[in-house]
Amino acid sequence: MRRSVDFERAVRRGVRAGRSTLVVHLAADLDGEASAQVGFVVSRAVGNAVARNAVKRRLRAATCERLTSLPAHARVVVRALPAAASAAFDSLDRDLGRGLETAVARWTERAGSQS
Repeated sequence: MRRSVDFERAVRRGVRAGRSTLVVHLAADLDGEASAQVGFVVSRAVGNAVARNAVKRRLRAATCERLTSLPAHARVVVRALPAAASAAFDSLDRDLGRGLETAVARWTERAGSQS
């Protein structure tokens, strides 16, 4: 995702799952592309530019493995918390996996209750 409108829709309309190093926001965008899209938010609170870029690279690598398990039309925003800068890759990867699982479960629960 690149447009701020897409980020805003996912954060405001979607479900949220928090972990110690990150927060995952997931929403469905039936008007958009059929494949899942992921965007990252890493603020200055995480650290300097070097630390922020390292966190983004780690999150991108961890997300690539999980793209196929996301529902079609999913828009995911992964927001890194300050603890992500000092977290090991395994810890960040585990938090991302659990956060995505929880968000998908909440999203399917919400979609099932609306139909």
